[in-house]
Amino acid sequence: MPLISSFDPWQSGLCTCPQKLTFNPYTGCDHKCIYCYATSYIVSFNECKPKKDLLERLRCEAPKLRGELVSLSNSSDPYPKAEQYTGLTRQCLEVLVKSNCRIQIITKSNLIVRDDDLLKQVPSTVAFTITTDDDQLAKTLEPNAPSPSHRLNAAQDLIRQGIPVSIRIDPIIPFVNDQPQKLIKTLAAIGVKHVTCSTYKVKPDNWKRLSTSLRDIAEKLEPLYFKEGERVGGNILLHRDLRMKILKNVRDLADEKGLKFGCCREGLERLNTASCDGSWLLPALGV
Repeated sequence: MPLISSFDPWQSGLCTCPQKLTFNPYTGCDHKCIYCYATSYIVSFNECKPKKDLLERLRCEAPKLRGELVSLSNSSDPYPKAEQYTGLTRQCLEVLVKSNCRIQIITKSNLIVRDDDLLKQVPSTVAFTITTDDDQLAKTLEPNAPSPSHRLNAAQDLIRQGIPVSIRIDPIIPFVNDQPQKLIKTLAAIGVKHVTCSTYKVKPDNWKRLSTSLRDIAEKLEPLYFKEGERVGGNILLHRDLRMKILKNVRDLADEKGLKFGCCREGLERLNTASCDGSWLLPALGV
């Protein structure tokens, strides 16, 4: 199986991302987010480890690129704690910047600023997931991830370096982070141009973690999902009307501050004012 492959992990009409490639230097992730979806389909997901023969395989595959967008990473964060001493993602970027491609990085880590020198060499964009701007709440939602305040500082640093940044307020959980007025005001102030959102989707394992960590919230969410919600594939979603209400509110807040908006895997792409993943921020090769 190649390291770099076509991006469409769900193979469903709910994915509205533009055509691109995906590449995960690591298997698994050590952020231990309670809402994580990948734990349901990747065995031992919390045991983060690099792909086998990572650099050798990448050096064989990267020269075959022909200007495609390569997205790091859509299943596991390319900047786990181990990256601080392995430097594997940086070494992968060193290979990719010598190839004919554009780069998108999706992360919850401020460690990415270490690699801004590489990102400035090719058309690149970074999407930070910032589920909440409340550092204390984030310790419950994303126990091992860098704090939101560190991510916001990293986003500002990259923007100052000329690297466009989008923010994923993802997932939005009712009664938890569904009123992101303050966060969006902050994003606009530091120069973010795009916000992507999706609502929390229940899977058995992430529901178990959420209901243990946020017991009072889970009691409020239970009827919204298990009585009024919709089953789509292996997920339980909020009722479509409620999803529309929540996401339209965020889009309107983004509009007020001049930010583009996209929603992800919701079947509500008519709300989008730009491509859902923020890849529209990328200049073309050679520009």
